[in-house]
Amino acid sequence: MPSVASDPSSATFTSKAGIALTNDGERHIPSSKRPDGSVRKEIRVRPGYRPPEDVELYKNRTAEAWKSRAGYGVPGAEVVSVDKGIAATNKNAKRREARKKAALAASDDAGLEMDGGDAIGHGPETMGATQANKDTTAAEPVDAGTEKEKEAKKLSKKLRQARELEEKKEKGDSLLPEQFQKVIRINELIRQLNSLGFD
Repeated sequence: MPSVASDPSSATFTSKAGIALTNDGERHIPSSKRPDGSVRKEIRVRPGYRPPEDVELYKNRTAEAWKSRAGYGVPGAEVVSVDKGIAATNKNAKRREARKKAALAASDDAGLEMDGGDAIGHGPETMGATQANKDTTAAEPVDAGTEKEKEAKKLSKKLRQARELEEKKEKGDSLLPEQFQKVIRINELIRQLNSLGFD
């Protein structure tokens, strides 16, 4: 920060840019000392010059008022409770949870049938522990099955496109090199689909 001129009585006002205005109307940047001990000279500022630091930013009062009104809401409108807003945003999450519970219930039923329907020794304490174990194990096979299904869809789409290109080729249309490569890969795509267990 620049220091005031050597004669403090002559400087009356200092701007943000460090320009001092003297009583007689002259503007200058006062002399100051550098960290190494040398002295900077006083710099005169030509009349009418305004440095960017001294230019005030334009503020639209209407826009500022509009931004600050956020807490009030619309007059006469019903106040939406926070619970409703959370429920609306979490609708998809609730659906996912319901699907997981349904899959878990189905795997529980299958597990009881495998045990011969014996429910002895499945008290509330052990049911909670087995429930937690089944949650972690049941989620993984479902994800693996969905991943297989997604991969199969991708491969079937590629196969369909390749067959369409093959039909074009048989009709006599010319194919680009990339399209010809897709036609060549038809047998490979069929093998991949068969390895996933899909026709």
